[in-house]
Amino acid sequence: MTSFALKIIALITMFIDHAGYVFVGNFSFCNFIGRIAFPIFAFQISEGYKHTKNLKKYFIRLGVFSLVSQIPFYLFSFKYHGGNILNLNVFFTLFLGLLSIYLYDFIVKSSKTNRVNNNDNPNNSLNKKIKVLSNVYKIVGIIIVLLLSYIAELLNTDYGFWGVLVVFIFYLFNSRKLLMTIAFFILCMAKYFIPYINSAFSFTYLVLGLCTFLPIVFITSYNGKQGPKIKYLLYIFYPLHLLTLYLL
Repeated sequence: MTSFALKIIALITMFIDHAGYVFVGNFSFCNFIGRIAFPIFAFQISEGYKHTKNLKKYFIRLGVFSLVSQIPFYLFSFKYHGGNILNLNVFFTLFLGLLSIYLYDFIVKSSKTNRVNNNDNPNNSLNKKIKVLSNVYKIVGIIIVLLLSYIAELLNTDYGFWGVLVVFIFYLFNSRKLLMTIAFFILCMAKYFIPYINSAFSFTYLVLGLCTFLPIVFITSYNGKQGPKIKYLLYIFYPLHLLTLYLL
C-alpha cells in the first residue's frame, strides 16, 4: 500500500467522522469510522520526517496550517459538539509529534557520535561508560517526548498526550512492524481501558478501541512507495472541509 493510498483512506474516514456530526448527530457510527484517520496521519508524520528534504520547511508548513486551521476547527467544534475556544486542532498535535521525533533523534545521534569518536580507544572501561551514556541519552530523549506529550495535553490539542506518543512510536518502531503493532495496541488499550471500565464495560468504548487499532492493518501494509504526489491535499482539505461543514 502506497503513501498516497494511506492518505486517501485517512482523508475519507476523517471526512466521514466530521460529516457524521452534521448529517447524523453528535455521536454515531461515523465516529467509529473516523477513528481510523488519526493513526494514519501520525504515521505519515513519522514517514515525512524520514524522507523530507527540508525539515525546517516541514515544521513551518505544519505550524502555518495549525494557525490557519484553528478558526475553522473552532467554528465547527463549537457548532456541532460544544467545542472549547481553548482547544487546538490536530495540526498542533502533529507539530508536537514531529518535534518529539526531531529532539529524540538529535539526542540519540549525539550519543552515537561520541561512541564513533571513541571506537579506536582500547580502553574497555571508557567504552563501557560510553555505552551507558548512550542509554542515558535515550532515556533523556524519552523524557523529552513525554514532556512534549504533556504539553500537548495542557494545550488541549486534538488527541493530546496520546496523539504525540502515537506519532513517536510509529517513528521509533518504524522498521519493526511487530513491535510497532504491539506498542500501538498498548496505546489503544491505555486510551480506552479506563473509560471502558468506568462505563461499566460499555460496548461503545470497546468498538472505539478496536476501530482506533484497525488502521495498523493499513499502516503495516505500507510498501514504502509514495504513489501520486498530493503534498498539500491534507493541509488544504482539513480547514476547508471543516469550514464547509460549518456553513451547511
